[in-house]
Amino acid sequence: MAVNRKVELRGVVQGVGFRPFIYQLAHRYDLKGFVQNSSVGVFLEVEGDPPAVEHFLEALQNELPPLARIDTIKSSEIPYSGCSDFEILQSQSRDDKRVPVSPDMGICDKCQQEMYDPANRRDHYPFINCTDCGPRYSIIQTVPYDRPNTSMHFFVMCEACRHEYTDPTNRRYHAQPISCPNCGPRLKAIDSDHQTVAKDNTALKLAVDAIKAGKIVALKGLGGFHLMCDATNNEAVSRLRERKRRPAKPFAVMFPDMEALKASTELSVSETALITSKEKPIVIVRKATKLSVAENVAPYIDRLGVFLPYTPLHHLLLERIGRPIVATSANLSDEPIIRNSSEISKKLGDVVDLILDHDREIVNANDDSVVQMAGDQKITLRHARGFAPKSIKLPFKSKKKILAVGANQKNSIALVFDDMLILSPHIGDLNSIEAFEYFERTVETFRRFYNFEPEVIVCDKHLNYETTKWAKQLKIDQRKSSGGKNSKFKIIEVQHHYAHLLAGMAEHQLNEKVLGFAFDGTGYGDDETIWGGEVMIADNHSYERVFTLEPFALLGGEKAVKEPRRSALALLFEHYTLDEVRSLDLPLLKQFSDNEITLLYRSWKQGVNTPRTSSMGRLFDAVASLADILHISCFEGETGLLMEQLYDRSITGIFPFYFIDSVIKLQPMLNAIIAMDEKKIIVSMFLNTVVEMIFQIAEKYPDLALLFSGGVFQNRVLVEQISRRCAKEKHTFYFQNETPINDGGIALGQVWFAYYYDTK
Repeated sequence: MAVNRKVELRGVVQGVGFRPFIYQLAHRYDLKGFVQNSSVGVFLEVEGDPPAVEHFLEALQNELPPLARIDTIKSSEIPYSGCSDFEILQSQSRDDKRVPVSPDMGICDKCQQEMYDPANRRDHYPFINCTDCGPRYSIIQTVPYDRPNTSMHFFVMCEACRHEYTDPTNRRYHAQPISCPNCGPRLKAIDSDHQTVAKDNTALKLAVDAIKAGKIVALKGLGGFHLMCDATNNEAVSRLRERKRRPAKPFAVMFPDMEALKASTELSVSETALITSKEKPIVIVRKATKLSVAENVAPYIDRLGVFLPYTPLHHLLLERIGRPIVATSANLSDEPIIRNSSEISKKLGDVVDLILDHDREIVNANDDSVVQMAGDQKITLRHARGFAPKSIKLPFKSKKKILAVGANQKNSIALVFDDMLILSPHIGDLNSIEAFEYFERTVETFRRFYNFEPEVIVCDKHLNYETTKWAKQLKIDQRKSSGGKNSKFKIIEVQHHYAHLLAGMAEHQLNEKVLGFAFDGTGYGDDETIWGGEVMIADNHSYERVFTLEPFALLGGEKAVKEPRRSALALLFEHYTLDEVRSLDLPLLKQFSDNEITLLYRSWKQGVNTPRTSSMGRLFDAVASLADILHISCFEGETGLLMEQLYDRSITGIFPFYFIDSVIKLQPMLNAIIAMDEKKIIVSMFLNTVVEMIFQIAEKYPDLALLFSGGVFQNRVLVEQISRRCAKEKHTFYFQNETPINDGGIALGQVWFAYYYDTK
């Protein structure tokens, strides 16, 4: 007796070849019925012999297309209708949009093989793609993910592409960016006067020749432009640094293939897996002894950010150049990645010599993802192309629609509706008008995707965060527009470091108390000082701050963030008299004139522009300066990178420290450091000491799992040592792996708190 089974699926099930996969499965088991996209997922009905239906449902979950993911599957028997075939029906359109938008994906192996096949009509075509790869988020206006809702709607398919697009047995069935040389996007080269000087293959040749000649080229990728030059050419890299005003911050390097990449790096198995994964992120790895790229690509450090070509265009470019190239995001400092050539000419016209553009519009900018391995822990530094937008299935439905607006640095946003959590791609530091406009544009993009009007907006407690000001101004504007009535949403403020820990709880979906270590640079504390070295007992509803670093001053406020010497001098002022400080024989003190030391001491004494902080990140800075490693930084995280490479595992000692009540006292450590002059010993003992602090505190709460979050845990050595110690002492512990452990994860923590807010 034949049966009819109705199935509803939610998850990443659109734009990933899911319907043709279902179509082919149905034919394999000789089943009839239909499959259909909707705004909330995929619906299907299959009817036939009961064993065949059961085999179909089993294969449905076990043989998914590479980019698909099923979050929920509901199945029920319905009356037999006697369908004569199995069909793919036209998409439904509903107001309650629920389908997660898929991330952009690098070129798949099959498309790459076709691209280098002279017999294939897409031979050397720079925009080849299929349902397993290519642009998604960067080209979509709204869901469902159909061609009219993308920037590909400008391109009319030729007959051959139309045949593939409508054939359920074809790999390109309903691949929305489908195109070929006859009907798809076209390349063009633009000179410094913003004039088109070549098209198609000639444009590509001009770009190749320019890079080989030591020039700088802006290339339009998936989610924005790269600035590119020959990574083996010291003069070209120096020229890019000078024009970009980027004196020392490392550049990412794109290698033609794994063979070339391995020649310049020392890779672990897990690092190799990340580099070659379908997401193709930038991976921070160790440099090899012999380096094929110029030293000034990543000066003074033993690490290199590497990745492989991930679009057809990048492959074709690297194939012709035959050597690694610098591929760094095209943007001005504190601004988002640029997505159109006119903006390149306007803002970076004095940087680039040539622009390699194309006419497929980037609707949503999306930078490259950046990750690293610390032992067996994957640490996400930038959550973007390939990984984001990220959708997380929630354990229960939310009562409200929630928007979290994140932090001021490394901003991202997060949404909750129904039983779905969405984390946006990296937006960036909101230190410019352009960056804040990008934040607002991203909020509007996700509102449009999901017809989303928030009932709750979650922000940081810091009054001067642009995101906090935006949320509060929106509430004021709504009240004015409603004639003084209450606005349509409420605002929840979440303390910054608690949000860090909540982000870890969200990723691992923890619903228990943890002992959380939130170590970062700065965050607004409940006592209106700057926190950053916080230990909390926390769950999804509340937290208790149980330990903190002994606070010290930030001399000059924000200046101290870029000048580690100021944090170091402040530590000395905290524990020594001015005469005692002057008597010390430290390279740090040569960084200031006698008059400067006197003025800074007076400011410290009077509390003028010297906010107090318990920041572990600033303590790292202070130790780096005291050890004469770095006094003025060129980029964020520089002290940590320099300290990582000085660490020696054979040095096992620690500095003395002690606890008074809930405060970690630092004077014994400071006394020991200023008596030393060997950088390697200072760094190794300091990192060992931070680990020892953690585990002495952990001993006091033996029943709690340990959770680590915050930018300090981007430090590879620290994470490795903590992981080893946890394994040795059999502690249950969690790091964030798939979401940003830095401020890029704050929105995730904020939205997680609001999700549980009404369940207390």
